[in-house]
Amino acid sequence: MALDTYSALQTSIAGFLNRDDLTATIPDFITLAEAQLNRDVRHWRMETRATTDLDGRYVALPSDWVETIRLTASANYRALTLYSVDQLERLRPNASSGAPQAYTHTAGALELFPTPDSTYEGELLYYAKIPALSDSATSNWLLADSPDAYLYGALLQSAPYLQDDARVAVWAALYSAAVTRLNDVSNAAKWSGTSLRIRTPR
Repeated sequence: MALDTYSALQTSIAGFLNRDDLTATIPDFITLAEAQLNRDVRHWRMETRATTDLDGRYVALPSDWVETIRLTASANYRALTLYSVDQLERLRPNASSGAPQAYTHTAGALELFPTPDSTYEGELLYYAKIPALSDSATSNWLLADSPDAYLYGALLQSAPYLQDDARVAVWAALYSAAVTRLNDVSNAAKWSGTSLRIRTPR
């Protein structure tokens, strides 16, 4: 059976666990696996752009945000510098307002420095959550590309429920290998190619 839909994934999990009484629980294993996958996977397919108005000290993050890659502002079209919360607090007394130059993450929002003195157009490049599977959303790019990551991730999440299952170590190793492969393939796709060469005058 092709492991390419939400229903097929549930059937496969039940088969691996050799259990027919987990129909109501298997979707929870998948949900927990998705939460873990969002923490572990950084793939180019997760990269998303969003435009936003930079018009105050704090700017809300998208609901599907996982990690910021880059934030730029129309003031100079250069990437803003990422600082820690403490670094930004030390800088803030030195500038009350102006074109944003730096940012940090504070309480689920982007905190800008200095506080914008006008409305600037911002572009946020970020890693978005992997679209969750459901009865109505039966597949996504990750299930199509790496069903093993989904399968072993869900099986691993079943361990606390099933308690002492000797297969946990095997599932953990297979899950780790699948995630590592995903990230490696993504990095290769992004960075492979001809190396830059420095030309020296003769």
